[in-house]
Amino acid sequence: MSRRSKLGKQIVLTTGLVSVITTLIVFVGSFIFYDLMFAFDPPPTPGPPDSLFPQAPDYLIFAVVALCGLIVAVLIALRLARRILAPLNSLAEGARRIATGDLTARAIPGDRSLGETARMVDDFNSMAMKLEDMVGNMAAWNAAIAHELRTPLTILQGRLQGMIDGVFSPDEAQLRNLLLHVEGLGRLVDDLRVVTLQDSGRLDMLLAPTDVSHEVRRAVESMRNVLESADLELELTLAPVVVHCDAARIRQAVLALLDNARRYARPGYLRIAVRTTDERVLIRIEDAGPGLSEDFAPHAFDPFTRAEASRSRVSGGTGLGLSVVRAIAMAHQGDVRYERSPEGGAIFEIELPN
Repeated sequence: MSRRSKLGKQIVLTTGLVSVITTLIVFVGSFIFYDLMFAFDPPPTPGPPDSLFPQAPDYLIFAVVALCGLIVAVLIALRLARRILAPLNSLAEGARRIATGDLTARAIPGDRSLGETARMVDDFNSMAMKLEDMVGNMAAWNAAIAHELRTPLTILQGRLQGMIDGVFSPDEAQLRNLLLHVEGLGRLVDDLRVVTLQDSGRLDMLLAPTDVSHEVRRAVESMRNVLESADLELELTLAPVVVHCDAARIRQAVLALLDNARRYARPGYLRIAVRTTDERVLIRIEDAGPGLSEDFAPHAFDPFTRAEASRSRVSGGTGLGLSVVRAIAMAHQGDVRYERSPEGGAIFEIELPN
């Protein structure tokens, strides 16, 4: 016999037994009650002594009442068992399907008047949905990582094979070209590490009192030449402010935003500012446009997402830059957000706790 039928049988037997015991208690209790009542308040014309004890007709009445109670109890128990077992059976079936790899399985809550059972089924469905999303995201991550690694690895393999076969000469220009691809692979691996560690809550931060404006200025100066060669006019407004943060990670986040502006912003101003509020330190980078499209903006900080190719003036991005910025901000108990400026440009703002 299956567990489901055993549970239903137990419900029916328990309810029937309770019904019979209740009937017996009421039947016997009524005689005790009347015996006590007659003892303290005897009737004016007492009957024979044995009239106070159950007679054969009384036992027949008891049997009929107990039988009727048992039938009613069994009917009620069967209905109750169906109501209880329906969501539990659905829950068990969904768990078995998930165990076999069908992550689309969901349980049916059935009668929601059974509050605890319905909540348990809802929690199970929520868990199954998160598990399905997690597996889907993992598959998408694996595919995206393989896609990002394939191009530089293919180039490296082709160039090295060409040098072995004598097609390419191993001169300085070829070696520098190969080194650029290796450096790109290194950046990709490091970005993946940052995003993955932050998602798992294990991104280590070397926190120390740091002048945020100084670190932002260092990041800007390291990219000044390439930014100006992209016809971006730098406008810096950096208010000195000391925050307990990881200086290297802050520079990394700012460099990612500056590189994003280099790739996507049209020639014009590039405003970099650091300011403070009562509880926050804000690192703000604003360009002249064209900004993010309405469809892309909600997904800008998702891993491996890129803006439209028509917006990019420089190719070669991995789609991880803004994800790294968000990971670093969140590791500092802060956040990052995007908004469109009144002039139509893009504003990226990192918030750090003050």
